[in-house]
Amino acid sequence: MASPATTQTVRPLDTLRFDTSGPPQITDVVADHLRMLGATGDHSGQAPPDRITLTGGGFAPTRAAATWAGPASGLVDEATVQAATGIMAVHGRRDGSPRGLAADYTATATAVLTVQGLLAGLIGQARGGAATQVTTRADRAGLLTVSQYLAAAGADEGEAAELAAGGPPFRSAEGVLFELETLDPGAWAAFWRALEAPADAIRAGWRPFQFRYATACAPFPPALHEVTRTVPMTGIRRAAALSGAEVCVLRTLAERALEDDGAAPWALRLLGPEAGRPTTAAGPGDGPGASRPLAGLTVLEAGRRIQAPLAAHLLGLLGAEVIRIEPPGGDPLRGMPPACSGISARWLALNRGKQAVEIDIKADGDRRRLREMAAEADVFLHNWAPGKAAELGLDHDDLAAVNPALVYAYTSGWADRLDDAPMGTDFMVQARTAVGEAVRPQDEAPAPSLMTLLDVLGGLHGTEAVLAGLLLRERTGHGVRVDSSLLGAADTLTAPALRRAVRGEDPRRPAGFRRPLPTADGWIAPTDEGAAAAAAYDLRDLPTEDALKQLREHGLTATAVTTELADLHHDRRFTGSISRDAHGAPAVPDPWSFG
Repeated sequence: MASPATTQTVRPLDTLRFDTSGPPQITDVVADHLRMLGATGDHSGQAPPDRITLTGGGFAPTRAAATWAGPASGLVDEATVQAATGIMAVHGRRDGSPRGLAADYTATATAVLTVQGLLAGLIGQARGGAATQVTTRADRAGLLTVSQYLAAAGADEGEAAELAAGGPPFRSAEGVLFELETLDPGAWAAFWRALEAPADAIRAGWRPFQFRYATACAPFPPALHEVTRTVPMTGIRRAAALSGAEVCVLRTLAERALEDDGAAPWALRLLGPEAGRPTTAAGPGDGPGASRPLAGLTVLEAGRRIQAPLAAHLLGLLGAEVIRIEPPGGDPLRGMPPACSGISARWLALNRGKQAVEIDIKADGDRRRLREMAAEADVFLHNWAPGKAAELGLDHDDLAAVNPALVYAYTSGWADRLDDAPMGTDFMVQARTAVGEAVRPQDEAPAPSLMTLLDVLGGLHGTEAVLAGLLLRERTGHGVRVDSSLLGAADTLTAPALRRAVRGEDPRRPAGFRRPLPTADGWIAPTDEGAAAAAAYDLRDLPTEDALKQLREHGLTATAVTTELADLHHDRRFTGSISRDAHGAPAVPDPWSFG
């Protein structure tokens, strides 16, 4: 084939064409992202069933297949996949019973993973590998999105905070719903003292608030909710300003649709006028293979919490060597309970298999050392606070000076796209972008999910952006700056709802949408298509298996809702999928299969 590395392009998929076929909840997102990356196609469904094909640009055809699940699992749509993978259980912790996300979360994640697989396949080709076919499934994507919760459920010890119903948002005296955010216990206490909350409630509320990112619930003392309901928003904003905490009123989908700028969920920019050095050749036995198209590449990751670490984790699964930059003494989250063999199970879910190097980025000598490492790397990825990289002399221009071929990746909260943006954390972005409304049907009050929806989906977008940058580097010889954000992830997730709002339709899903049905010993979730018919049957006195059988006899498909994530290890719907790592922590399967 013609050498893709000599093709000048401004977008990584310019001159390529795609054809798609498969579940529209998945392939619509795939087509949108391929177009934004430069490919052309009419998304007409002319490809073979469940097949996406990329052709042109001097590459051999690269193919992907995107499906809901394996043929024998009984998982056939978004509702059944959410039920089986534990998403309904985790999302429902705030409410005390399983709840389905009203947005197509696993389909969206599957679509982004599919684009990742296609980009990785093209990168492998550009580096001398063979053409590939990648398969993605929504059930595996769903397991990936709950991997931290699954790891914690299978740990050697219990959670550090109570798993019980409760959590934000709070409601003001006028009935305005709002989110509260702070990472500082002092600011937390000062906020509530300004509202004259009881001291014992303030003390008891911090721990569930602090751990809500890990547990997906926050059983606050009722007094905290009672206090905010007596204070108007002006008083609540005043308390936030005095304390250093931040509040964000929940936006509606209609409001978000009016301000939506239509921007892509990531941005790519070539670095410097000079062509960069050629890509480092893979060593003997380390070249790109079908299942490891990034073999021989090096990623430096300076990430905190979820977004950047997950992005780097996926690059590692694709074959890259990932070197994690940690502060002196190591990442403090390594000790976050619960643990497996003395290491945080959640930390392992995002960081297993990475090398770690301790660097004090505040010290001149260590910053020089980091620049030296960047000079030999292919990717530098971080999610530091806005402006911190430039302050440290570690921004894209600084590192491009020592490595013109570097892909410099920044995963942020807002990507500087909103002037009035609050703190760029998962739940604040959910509140500001109307995700809190999109994930709840009409008969439920809007509320950001306490499952870290955007941190995870933002991590997937981060990987997608890095892969786009690596492919652009292969096609131009230039280094690339790539930016992704939680805002971009929110835009992808809410896009169908925002389109309904623009058309003047109700953007929210109908009452009872994706609400599991109780049985004598658990819950079942019918398909979206068959939900209304299934709800007509009273299954509360039947064991789950008998309830499923009764629905099958009436031509209806449903599946059992996973309520205990630890049980997934033995679930016949995922036979052989979930393993244990070297520390004994549950590990989900790779989200792609290459061939």
